[in-house]
Amino acid sequence: MAENRQYDHEYKVQAVKLAKEIGQAKAAKELGVPKNTMYGWVRASRLGNLDLGAGSQSPQSAMTLNEELIRLRQQVKELEKENRRLKKENDFLEEASAFFAASRLKSAKTKE
Repeated sequence: MAENRQYDHEYKVQAVKLAKEIGQAKAAKELGVPKNTMYGWVRASRLGNLDLGAGSQSPQSAMTLNEELIRLRQQVKELEKENRRLKKENDFLEEASAFFAASRLKSAKTKE
């Protein structure tokens, strides 16, 4: 019967760091962790679901993060531009609404 053992976050982090140094299968054997469990932790760290802490990004994942940062900055610029446009439209509509309300009020008074 397989033991259903729980591992804390720090243990997983250290295990993944070891696996990156000596290989997943060897690290799993050395730590007495099932290979599939080790593979899962390494995969989780690669997908960003297991934070290994500062300095743990691979060049490939760091490049991906940089590309995402560039994309997000561009998206922020576009949203700020859209926000400015909508504010201008809103200001215009408020002025137009006030103008028409004043006109209506004026015409109502002249009909009296």
